[in-house]
Amino acid sequence: MPDQTPLPQLNHTAVLARDRRLSAEFLAAILGLPVGAPFGPFLPVDLGNGVTLDFYEKRDEPIQSQHYAFLVPEEQFDAMIDRLEAVGVTYYADPQHTEPGRINRLFGGRGAYFDDPDGHNMEIMTRPYARP
Repeated sequence: MPDQTPLPQLNHTAVLARDRRLSAEFLAAILGLPVGAPFGPFLPVDLGNGVTLDFYEKRDEPIQSQHYAFLVPEEQFDAMIDRLEAVGVTYYADPQHTEPGRINRLFGGRGAYFDDPDGHNMEIMTRPYARP
């Protein structure tokens, strides 16, 4: 009989930003989500699976780029691409940003990469990556 012990789950993570409001509102607008009320020094964006991205302002030193990948519903993907285009943000088919204005079709889905205002490499995808 398999172990029935619940697995740990990611609850939240801090996303460093020069301007927490600008960065939180940017990502929330692209994903079609609201920005939550401030919680101490954090400005949260709640995702659909119970995980919160807590934007935290850090102005005194450079921000190292991180990668954040979002599994999005197929029927919302085109609207997200349209919102990127509407605000003049280039999206790419690849994480190295060498294929501008294109999407990928990995694992039978669609995906794209784009930078947020702080240079974090954001990814939207309609199918999760296949794991061995």
